[in-house]
Amino acid sequence: MATNTVLLQVNNLRTYFSTEEGIVRAVDGISFTIHEGERFGVVGESGSGKSVSALSIMRLIEPPAGNIATGEIIYKGRNLLELDDESMRRVRGGEIAMIFQDPMTALNPVYTVGNQLIETITLHQRVSKDEAFDIGVSALNDVQIPNPKERMKDYPHQLSGGMRQRVMIAMGLSCNPSLLIADEPTTALDVTTQAQILDLMLHLAEDRDTAVMLITHDLGVVAGFCDTIQVMYGGRLAERGTTDEIFSETYHPYTGGLLGAMTRLDEVRAERLYSIKGAPPSLINPGIGCRFAARCDFVTERCHKETPLPREISPNHWAACHYAPDLDLARVKREEAVG
Repeated sequence: MATNTVLLQVNNLRTYFSTEEGIVRAVDGISFTIHEGERFGVVGESGSGKSVSALSIMRLIEPPAGNIATGEIIYKGRNLLELDDESMRRVRGGEIAMIFQDPMTALNPVYTVGNQLIETITLHQRVSKDEAFDIGVSALNDVQIPNPKERMKDYPHQLSGGMRQRVMIAMGLSCNPSLLIADEPTTALDVTTQAQILDLMLHLAEDRDTAVMLITHDLGVVAGFCDTIQVMYGGRLAERGTTDEIFSETYHPYTGGLLGAMTRLDEVRAERLYSIKGAPPSLINPGIGCRFAARCDFVTERCHKETPLPREISPNHWAACHYAPDLDLARVKREEAVG
């Protein structure tokens, strides 16, 4: 259960990549806070900066191609960007663990599941290999893998996609981290297996009082999982609030577009699902103004000339829109035309 104690605080994070075409501003001034035990969802299209934010927290951005240009990543009072490599390795996996979206590439194909679990456990805990084996078997049992002792001998290709993802969860939670980052953990799975994996993560995290940062492109995934939702667009924050607030009082047109594109079992639609027009912006030369302006149904001249900064509309509900919380955006356009 989430507490009021801050576990992770990210301040003005900017992560850039050098390409032949120019500098890609993948994450461009993101700030957020995760509390102990909180389930924090990060939602957005491909290229919005979700995964790069997570990799920045883990310090897995490799120079010279990638570079964390500015910002702070404060974990339990320490700025992770100031730690030496050895200290960061102790944090990575031991205190902050990450589950990647494709377990087939995250798991080493030439080592057994058991070898990889044992290596992770012995790296972060002062235990023998025999003790690490027992911890690994217990971790596989926790993620409901049948015959866990036998599965320790298997190679990743011998397991189904759902089983491999369970192994990744077991590996991530085996050292009892304070924060688990799950980057699109159900993308390659069928719908039934997705629900099982998310439910499993939820219960295991609750049992261990582990905070979870869940990255996804699907608002439906975070609806029943997360306490807080952060919506990203073009490397920046679009909106952040509690799950109930995001679904009931949306203050950013992009979030509204995502909600409008969702299907609901309790609703029969006479019209087609809403589709957000256009494509995400280039992050090489994004220009000034709102990065969603070219796709927004309520765009005004101001949106092209001024960058909207995130502001607190109501307690703990932030939006980066010039006109939030004025939901009658059509009226705003008329007033600007007149005035």
